[in-house]
Amino acid sequence: MDERFGFGAHFVILMEENWTKAILVNGKMELPAARRKIISSSVDVNGRGEARIRGGKSVDFRNKLIVNPGQKLRLKDVDPSFKGQHESQEAAAPELERYRQKLVQLQALLYAEKEHAVLIVLQGMDASGKDGTIKHVFGALNPQGASAAAFKQPTPIELDHDFLWRVHPHAPPKGWLAIFNRSHYEDVLATRVHKLVDKPTCTARYDLIRAFERGLKESGTTILKFFLHISKEEQLARFGKRLDDPLRNWKISESDYSERPLWDAYMEAIEDALSATSTPDAPWYVIPANRKWFRNLAVSQIVADTVEELGMSFPKPSVDLSDIRRKYHAAVREENNKEKGKAGRQEKSAKAQD
Repeated sequence: MDERFGFGAHFVILMEENWTKAILVNGKMELPAARRKIISSSVDVNGRGEARIRGGKSVDFRNKLIVNPGQKLRLKDVDPSFKGQHESQEAAAPELERYRQKLVQLQALLYAEKEHAVLIVLQGMDASGKDGTIKHVFGALNPQGASAAAFKQPTPIELDHDFLWRVHPHAPPKGWLAIFNRSHYEDVLATRVHKLVDKPTCTARYDLIRAFERGLKESGTTILKFFLHISKEEQLARFGKRLDDPLRNWKISESDYSERPLWDAYMEAIEDALSATSTPDAPWYVIPANRKWFRNLAVSQIVADTVEELGMSFPKPSVDLSDIRRKYHAAVREENNKEKGKAGRQEKSAKAQD
C-alpha cells in the first residue's frame, strides 16, 4: 500500500511540505507524534475503495455557487466576502483538510482506474488567488497523475492558429487531473475588453467553447470551472502586500495597474462569458475569494464531491494472485536459504580460523 494515500477505515493526517505522510498501525492510519501538526479526520472507504467523509458537512457549495445554465449571471449579487457557516480560518481548517485528503484518495482511484479524466479551470482577476488555490487545494496530490498549465499572452505561433489550439494539448488523459491557470476563456475576456475582437466574434467563440468542452466530456473528462471572485478593494490590498513581500515582488507587473480602470468592462465580459458557457457538462462556479480559506474550502468541496460521484473503483488484478502469492513465498524461501547458507559459511570460516 502506498502510505501517502492512506487507505484505511480511519486515519490521521500529517501535512508536511504539502505532502501527506502516515503509518498503518493495527488497521488505522496513524502518525509519529513528535513536533508535527496533526489534523484528525474520519473518512469511510467503502468496499469499492470510495472515500466518503463522515460527520458534519458545510453548505452544499455546488448548489449555492453554481452559475445555473441558461440564467444570466450578475456578479453584483455575489458577495466576494461570503464565508459560509464558518466564522474563521481556524474553524474551517478541519473540514478543508478532510476534503484535501478526500481528493488525494480520489486521485489514486482516478489514476488506477484510468476510465475518467478531470479538468479544473481557474479564472479570475489579477491577485484573485489562482496560484494559491492550486497550492492549497491540490498541493497534496501525487504529481504522477496531475498537471497544471498556465496560459499567458499567446505566442506568435499560437496566434497563427485558432484560439483553442494552444489549450487542447494540455487536456488531461484518462487517469489524470489537470488544472488550467487561466484558460481558453482569456480569448473571450481579455480580447474583448481590449477590443481585439468584437462582441459577435465572442458570441461565435462561445459556441466553439461549448462544442470543445462537450467533446471533452463525451471522451470521459469531468470539467469544473471556477471564477475566483474578489472585490476591487481586495485586489488593491493584495497588490500592496506583494510590494511589501520581497518573496512576491516578482509577481508585480505594470498590467496590475493598467488593467484596474477596465474593471467594470471585465465584469461585464465575465458575466456574459460565464452565462453563455455554463452547461450541465461543464458548469461554472463563482467562488467568493476575498477570504482565501473560504475559497480553498469551496473549491475543494465542489471538486471532491463531484469526482466522488464518478463511482470509481480499483481495477481487478491482471494476474492470478494465487500464482503470484506462490511465487512470492518461493522467492522468500530462496532468500532465506541463501541467508542461512551464508551464515553457515561464515560460522565455518570463523571456526577454521580459530
